[in-house]
Amino acid sequence: MLLSIVTITYNAERFLERTIRSVIASPSADVEYLIIDGASTDNTLTIIRLYEHSITTWTSEPDRGLYDAMNKGMHRARGRYVWFMNAGDELHDAQTLPNLLDRIRATAADVYYSDALFVQENGSAVGLRSVVTPHSLPKNLTWHDMAMGMKVCHQAFVARRSIAPDYLTHNLSADLDWEIRCLKAAKQIEFLPFTLCKYLVGGLSVQQHRRSLTDRFKVLMAHFGLLPTLLNHGRIVWRAWRHSTPDV
Repeated sequence: MLLSIVTITYNAERFLERTIRSVIASPSADVEYLIIDGASTDNTLTIIRLYEHSITTWTSEPDRGLYDAMNKGMHRARGRYVWFMNAGDELHDAQTLPNLLDRIRATAADVYYSDALFVQENGSAVGLRSVVTPHSLPKNLTWHDMAMGMKVCHQAFVARRSIAPDYLTHNLSADLDWEIRCLKAAKQIEFLPFTLCKYLVGGLSVQQHRRSLTDRFKVLMAHFGLLPTLLNHGRIVWRAWRHSTPDV
């Protein structure tokens, strides 16, 4: 199995179907699709069962939050690469998956990344992340580029599973930490010249913004040290003030 696409859900009846439909639009024998549900009490499981003929495996059980569920997904994945596409998010278009698989077969890099298109709940486009937020997207990404925050949207980041660590389970910036640790372990990192995903704005870290900022500071301090992180957070505040869109 070349690629595992993993979707994490919890009471996601409003958004899950759009995610499933985008993933299964380009079926491939080299791709498995896993859904890890946290014991939803709405119609999420009804939607999963509706499409289970196109889902490799799914489970529904209590978990300890988003990143605990993501760890479960990684541990159950069989693909050489892992790609998280959570409820509400979508592959950018029907050619995205074939294009990604072609690059993986051609270069076998450790990490693939690209831009993400931000979309509203009704599907309307907000704009590319690198344009509508202060986060420019380097064409030659290294872990040092993360010193001022998350340069790559998590849903636009595909990692070789053998280098992917477990997520921190009690930190709202665990995806930032995960990307940094993947980049540190990667020997080959490749920028993709096509957009990987549509990202539904308003996720968990946006809903709990203050704690997210504190957790981000902890992650960056662990990787870059206290003084550089303090200085960089001053730059982050200045950058956000200059930018018309709040830092995401």
